[in-house]
Amino acid sequence: MRKIAFLILFSVIVTISMAGNVTLINPLGPTTIPIASIMKGAVTGSATINVKLWQNTDEAIAMIASNQTDFAVLPVTLGAILYSRGIKISLLGVYEWKAFYLVVSRGATFTGWKSLVGKSVYTPEGRGQTVDVLMRYMMSQDGITPDKDVKIYYLQPQEIVALFRSGKIDYAALPEPFVTMAIAGGYGKIALDFQKVWGEEMNLPDRIPIAGLFVMDNFAISHPQTVVDVEQTFERSIEWMNQNIDQALEISKTYLSIPIPILKESMKRMEFYYVPVSKCKSDVEIFLSKLNELYPQGMPSVPGKDFYEY
Repeated sequence: MRKIAFLILFSVIVTISMAGNVTLINPLGPTTIPIASIMKGAVTGSATINVKLWQNTDEAIAMIASNQTDFAVLPVTLGAILYSRGIKISLLGVYEWKAFYLVVSRGATFTGWKSLVGKSVYTPEGRGQTVDVLMRYMMSQDGITPDKDVKIYYLQPQEIVALFRSGKIDYAALPEPFVTMAIAGGYGKIALDFQKVWGEEMNLPDRIPIAGLFVMDNFAISHPQTVVDVEQTFERSIEWMNQNIDQALEISKTYLSIPIPILKESMKRMEFYYVPVSKCKSDVEIFLSKLNELYPQGMPSVPGKDFYEY
């Protein structure tokens, strides 16, 4: 009798901890490619994952703040900022590790940051985004004062690409696939791999914890088994993409306006592979601590241990 009661209780607990349908928000862009198999149904788990695409960080923040999602794919920096604002969110793992490069026009040269004194560099959107902080850190390490010795200007990435290809910009710090879009056809070349320099500076592998999979804490506490299931499905989707890149790009073209040849070329310089937070926590902590040190206005505090466990 006790055994039957135990089995019933166990069944109830498992049922409560599993959710049949979950919502995952994901950036609209190249990061759609790693989850293409989930969106198409080529990779599935016990839970049905409904993907919603966000176009800018304001939209992502609004969806999270209004409890419209259970899971979120976000820049690690954005997740840390939301955590610092009191949003109950936890990092499950990092999956994007390489994307940022400095490109130089065919008429210009780059022999180190000191060679840019008196010149200008363009980078996407606004101060405090990942490649901007990395660039400022690397300049300061070489004795260069950003904004004084080297001017830094911010524009939308598509605009930077257009100006670069028209010859009006000589230097740009960009993420892929805008790197490929800028230099395609011989309009310029890659002068610096930010991931490689970061690894050398920090005595770490040539990678940066750029984006990760997050879970809302309230959902995770109520449905721990579903969290495991979704995380495993997410990881398998990335593995499927790496093994079936042409199929993943074909699925993604429904959502992306970037030509497939450009995306395929850019994927050679992007790295997507899933590392659970238990195995990359130190990478994230070092990265966020450095951002906090260099740009406290954008990264006001370094997340505590609750950021890595719900």
